[in-house]
Amino acid sequence: MTLEETIAQRTKEYRRAAGLSVSLLAQRAGLSKAMLSKIENAQTSCSLTTLARLAEGLDIPVTALFRGVDVESEAVYTPAGHGAEIVRRGSRIGHHYQLLGALRGAGRRLEPVLVTLTESSEVFPLFQHPGTEFLYMLEGIMVYGHGMAGYTLSPGDCLQFDGAGPHGPQRLVELPIRFLSVTAWPDSPPR
Repeated sequence: MTLEETIAQRTKEYRRAAGLSVSLLAQRAGLSKAMLSKIENAQTSCSLTTLARLAEGLDIPVTALFRGVDVESEAVYTPAGHGAEIVRRGSRIGHHYQLLGALRGAGRRLEPVLVTLTESSEVFPLFQHPGTEFLYMLEGIMVYGHGMAGYTLSPGDCLQFDGAGPHGPQRLVELPIRFLSVTAWPDSPPR
């Protein structure tokens, strides 16, 4: 959308949400009905003064009229079986990690990993890291420890926990085991 189209759309959205008619908003903003109609139909470029009056009439910050302009959103696509293999602390004890995608930057520290445990994998309930972790069981059965508790996880089960507490597989019940691990890292980089 162009800048004018974005301002037009936001103006209509906020006017309707406030339950205001074009006439009433024009009056509150000190604008003519014709000018407000042109704004809402993206037929004019507004001056900063006009935008300030419009925002005041809607009782919103001026920046709300620009929401959506030049917003780039990122996406990471990982085809099945093509996630990057990564080495983690558990790699040396037979845990296989496949990174399914990651967005980096402020507030974008979500890391989904497919974890596979086989007959060559060992238990290790002492992993610790900053952030929050979420597990979703896909295949197999295991007892997963967090702190002093143990949770028997089967396909479809979920577990979410604070990564600072000691955690990890305590007992591998039915192999192979595959689960999705999604870690929300704090803004400082993981170690």
